[in-house]
Amino acid sequence: MAVQINERVVVLDYGSQYNLLIVRRLREIGAYAELIDPDQSWTQLSQGVPVKAVILSGGPNSVYEAGAPRLPEGLIESGIPVLGICYGMQLLAKELGGQVVASKRREYGPANFRLHHPSPLWNGLAESEPCWMSHGDQVFKLPVGFESLASTDTALAAMGDEKRKIYALQFHPEVTHTPAGKQILRNFVELAGCELSWTAGNFVEASLGEIAQQIGDSRVVCALSGGVDSTVAAVLVHRAIGNRLTCLFVDNGLLRQDEGDQVMSSLSHLGLQVRRINAQERFLSELKGHTEPEIKRKKVGETFIRVFEDQVHELGDVPYLVQGTLYPDVIESGHGGHKKAHNIKTHHNVGGLPEDLTFKLVEPLRQLFKDEVRRVGRELGIDTALLERQPFPGPGMAVRCLGEVREDRLVVLRAADAIVRQELDQLPLQGPGRRPWQYFAALLPVKSVGVQGDARAYAEVVVVRAVYSEDAMTAQVADLDHGLLTRLATRIVNEVSGVSRVVYDITPKPPGTIEWE
Repeated sequence: MAVQINERVVVLDYGSQYNLLIVRRLREIGAYAELIDPDQSWTQLSQGVPVKAVILSGGPNSVYEAGAPRLPEGLIESGIPVLGICYGMQLLAKELGGQVVASKRREYGPANFRLHHPSPLWNGLAESEPCWMSHGDQVFKLPVGFESLASTDTALAAMGDEKRKIYALQFHPEVTHTPAGKQILRNFVELAGCELSWTAGNFVEASLGEIAQQIGDSRVVCALSGGVDSTVAAVLVHRAIGNRLTCLFVDNGLLRQDEGDQVMSSLSHLGLQVRRINAQERFLSELKGHTEPEIKRKKVGETFIRVFEDQVHELGDVPYLVQGTLYPDVIESGHGGHKKAHNIKTHHNVGGLPEDLTFKLVEPLRQLFKDEVRRVGRELGIDTALLERQPFPGPGMAVRCLGEVREDRLVVLRAADAIVRQELDQLPLQGPGRRPWQYFAALLPVKSVGVQGDARAYAEVVVVRAVYSEDAMTAQVADLDHGLLTRLATRIVNEVSGVSRVVYDITPKPPGTIEWE
């Protein structure tokens, strides 16, 4: 590390899809935090930088399942402050002598918890607060020494042992659906005596040293899409090693309308060496005949690597590949640092990589979320317009063209997507009716009957998706004006040949994902 880290908060990863959100919230507060596998003893966990507090994440297991994750041996005896979340609460209850039972009424989604016992954990909170629940089991009997601190209509919401500074929450304070969650986490790390001094500047400085040490004197190629993640990764690595970095922009035929030219233009002022590679036919050939989303994602991931390998043959000895991988990619692909994490969907740059990968990966943003990456980008001096680009998936239109990916269907999808972006680009950035965080069109593998020009039409269906999100792990549907939705439908059906119907996706994340595949 180039920056001296004096202390840390350890978040034990029990497999929740939200687990790194805990780390993210702590870093926003200013507490340096790391996500750690719990399958080790407290003696092992506490080695190195001093640990000031431990948080037990949620997870998909029941504490009574055979082989369910346990508390690290010696953790409770260490006297370190502990906060359990969801599964972490149930685990504390069971292992400290309480009782956990299957809920008669499961809680998934919004709820309200009411405070009924004072605690430093509640500093700054109202007597009743909204929260986000996601559990099937609940604590039925408290362990000795614990008090009930809060409850919902159906379950114990929080418990605590003030003497030992052990606390637990049934709800998820890390998600935006729990508005007071960050304050609760702040209260916990403050009662644990943590310093609050971690910043994006610290991350940049530390990363430069780590990147230089990892790469040494070698040359490196970077998979550069022109999006926020890969651009920030490229600039960060370039800052560390200079012109030993060559960036490869692959025009894979799965980009949005006119995007290739726009990307090259936006990158021109960053001082990077960028090669543009035309590989449209190669990608479409690999995707031909495939409709299963996981196969499509893996085909795209493997083809990217093969293209990079071909380029390296021309460049000479280049052992390292830079990717703009973020943590949402990692945990949704089931690679979140714990073997019990569930695979939601394979991201092309994680689980989609071929087994015979010859490159050593450099992924400096792997532990960050999108908003953190933007802060790092600002620290690096990258233009705001580039940093505020809405996210675009690595597999591109391949995961927005549901069913088989063919050029004729991509033509339809690009045209519809361009209309969606043209219309929503005009919305204000702030205030009522503000511009969503992400908005796009997807093409469904179904046809619908319509009437066009007094004649029967039987053509494909376009779905419009628009959401607000801060971290890509949760998302709320944008409540678009009805007039805007009508205009989108009218324009797409009238201007895009091959479309007979337009629908609007109103599914939040969870239970849906932002992309359809």
